[in-house]
Amino acid sequence: MSRLRVRFTKLGKVRFTSHRDLARVFERSLRKAGLPVAYSEGFTPRPKVSFGLALPTGAESLAEYLDVEVLGDHDPDEVAAQLNASLAPGFTVSQIVVVDRSAPSLQEDVVACDWEITLAGVTLAAAEETARQLLGADQLLLRRSRKGEERVDDVRPAIEFLDVLAGERPRLHARLATRGRGLRPAELVEVGFPDRDPLDVTAGLLRTNQWIERDGARWELVPPADAVAPTPNARAIGG
Repeated sequence: MSRLRVRFTKLGKVRFTSHRDLARVFERSLRKAGLPVAYSEGFTPRPKVSFGLALPTGAESLAEYLDVEVLGDHDPDEVAAQLNASLAPGFTVSQIVVVDRSAPSLQEDVVACDWEITLAGVTLAAAEETARQLLGADQLLLRRSRKGEERVDDVRPAIEFLDVLAGERPRLHARLATRGRGLRPAELVEVGFPDRDPLDVTAGLLRTNQWIERDGARWELVPPADAVAPTPNARAIGG
């Protein structure tokens, strides 16, 4: 038995596929590809497929992940080709690697994600000023409701990196922590533009990277084939 880690994209209309429906899509594709997926034991056996951090419905991604346990050994490139032949347009497997079966789960291992948030009704100058204010703040208080309880968190430490990208519409490029008092992209928009509805400000959302930490350095879960060195610890631009 081996454990395959699959990196895939989610672009275009399939961005409206929910996390639960995403699981169904890949379970069907794995069956269609004829891959001998391992199953759990018990009264209701389930395929041993586990996904990473849920992507907000409506968001796109260049770096989504799933782990699947399969019987026997398989060539990752061949599995990628088989899956791509069975997946719906918008889902594309970009790389597969074999990982140790004792490795931490995807949800346990990821410490931060990179996002590009396309802004609506915001000028480039206003976006840059917002980024400067967020980076310069000693604390950023955000009111949250969890399990029926209201609380206020300081989310400034969760903003590890922040920059503004120019284009037809300005984009916030942010690296946000996922552990502890992690921060979601919608919450970043909320603290950055407190007088506006985050849904009105956000014209597009794209996850570009997911990061793990090893020996004080940041690595992508599945680094590009030509990667030769770890990514340094993230830091806020201008900070």
